[in-house]
Amino acid sequence: MPRLNKYIASTGICSRRKADDLITDGKVSVNGKVITELGFYVREKDKVSVEGKIVRPQKLEYYRFYKPAGYITTADDEKGRKTIYDILPPELSNMKPVGRLDKDSTGLLILTNDGELINQMTHPSVKVPKTYFVTINGRFTEENAKTMFEGIEILTDTNEKKIAYAEAFPIEVSNKKSVIQVILYQGINRQIRKMFAKLGFEVEVLKRVQHAMITLEGLKKGQVKVMKPKLVKQLQAYLSKILKENA
Repeated sequence: MPRLNKYIASTGICSRRKADDLITDGKVSVNGKVITELGFYVREKDKVSVEGKIVRPQKLEYYRFYKPAGYITTADDEKGRKTIYDILPPELSNMKPVGRLDKDSTGLLILTNDGELINQMTHPSVKVPKTYFVTINGRFTEENAKTMFEGIEILTDTNEKKIAYAEAFPIEVSNKKSVIQVILYQGINRQIRKMFAKLGFEVEVLKRVQHAMITLEGLKKGQVKVMKPKLVKQLQAYLSKILKENA
């Protein structure tokens, strides 16, 4: 018998942590009775409702997607812009992206209905690495790399000041253009573009090539592939290790 929070997470609506909040807020009922006990266990025949709606476990699915430029990473857009769901197969319309890539960026997106995994990979306290190849207009120096590592103050979309950090490793450098491998452990919107702008550079190309230990290998732009069970287990083991290190 699963605990109530794990059962809710298995429905794909949220993570276990968020499920705990729903339970303590009195928004969860089992067989018509509100349950606020976090240690409550669910039996196979029980009917669980969240905010009045019956929820059931679903088969967890995991995909790798090579996002092309020109699409935003959301299901709906009030401005009518194209989203990744315009090019994804209709049967994946209930899959959610693990993190985001802005409209002009390309590269790896993990898609899943596993709310627990999404929380583990995107929660600020977990520090899951994301790797990018970035092309900028100018010569990138060791001093620039040091500044990015030590932190640059940027503004968030809500005009909040935050210190953004990144590891940067030059791949190709010339006076007109540089290609840099950038590794992030944060998740600030448009973080890389804002950091390079503070250094006086414009980002010309930004591609995510890896998230945790999942890569773009074998994918073409716009292509989506199911993640095999072995790879999913490797990812879960990888995340478990990081969670223990951060505990």
